[in-house]
Amino acid sequence: MLVNSRSKGTRRFWPAGCFTVLALLVLAIIVVMLLWYLLAGRLKTPPTTPPTTTPPPTAQSADCPDVMLLSIPGTWESSSADDPYNPRANPISLMLSVSGPLRAQFPDDRLEVYTVPYVAQFSNPIALPPDGQASYNVSRTEGTARATDVLAQRHKQCPLTNYVIAGFSQGAVIAGDLAAQIGAGNGPIPESNVLGVTVIADGRRTATGPGQPTEIGNPPPAGEGAEVALRGINVPGISMTGPRPGGFGTLAPKVISICAPGDMICDAPREALNPLNALGSLGALIRSAGNPVHALYATNTVDANGTTATQWTVNWAANLIENAPHPPHS
Repeated sequence: MLVNSRSKGTRRFWPAGCFTVLALLVLAIIVVMLLWYLLAGRLKTPPTTPPTTTPPPTAQSADCPDVMLLSIPGTWESSSADDPYNPRANPISLMLSVSGPLRAQFPDDRLEVYTVPYVAQFSNPIALPPDGQASYNVSRTEGTARATDVLAQRHKQCPLTNYVIAGFSQGAVIAGDLAAQIGAGNGPIPESNVLGVTVIADGRRTATGPGQPTEIGNPPPAGEGAEVALRGINVPGISMTGPRPGGFGTLAPKVISICAPGDMICDAPREALNPLNALGSLGALIRSAGNPVHALYATNTVDANGTTATQWTVNWAANLIENAPHPPHS
C-alpha cells in the first residue's frame, strides 16, 4: 500500500538558508528606500530661516534730546529725593558749576541735563557717637544703580541720543565705573553713543596699567586714588575696590581725568593711607573729602591760561555737544 506524502499530519520544513535570503532581501529593500529618500532630499534637515536682525533706527521720537549730559555730584552734594532736572540738595555743588552753564548754553531739544539723585554720603566708621549717615558702599551702590538705570532707559527710548558723562569725587568713582563697564562692552549704553567722560577727583585713579584716561594738568600728580592706595580694606560699610581692571577699555580715548596735586582723594601717596592702619587711614580719607584742595576745583587751574577745572570741563563738554550728530526725529 502506498502512503501519500501529502497526507494529513505531514509538514514541510523550509531550509535555514531560505530565511537568510529573505532577511537579506528585506534589508536590501530598506537600503534602497533609504537611498531613495536621501537622494530625493526627503531626509534633509529642513532649511532654517536665518535670524532676522533689526536694522538700526534712522530716526527717533521728537521728544528725544540729541545729547544727554549725565552729571553725578560728589559726597554731600546730592540726596536720594533730589530733583534730577532742578537739583537743590546742595546749591553749591561743584557739578552745578558744570551743568548750569551748559544748560544755559543749549536748548532742551539739543541737550538734556540729568543730575543723578542719590544719597551721596560717607559714614565715618569710627565716629562716636555714630554720625547717622549712609555708608559709602550703600551710597555708591545707589548712585551707580540710578545712573545705570537712567542711561539704559534713555537709550531704549532714544536710541540715537549721545551722552556726555561727568562726575566729581564719589560721583567721579561712579562715573568712572560706568565708563569702565561701557568700555568693556557690558554697560547700559554702547561705547559708540558716548561722546566723552570726565572724572574730577576720581578715587580709583591710577596712572599705570591698560586703558588709562587722558590726564589734564601738567604734570599729572604722582599719587593714586584713595581706593587704590587702600585696596583690599573692608570694614563695615566701606570696601576699597582698588584700580579698575582693564581701566576704561575701548572707551579710554574718550575719558578725561582731572586731579589736583595734593588732593588725597585722587592723589594719595601710599604711605599716607597705610592699609596696616585701616581705621586711621579711613579717618584721614574721610577728613580729606573736606580739605581745601579737594574743595577748590572751581578755582584751581589746570593750564597756563588760568582755566579752572570746572571751566575746562564746561568748555570740553560744550565742544562735544556742538559737534555731536543731529539725529532725525519722527
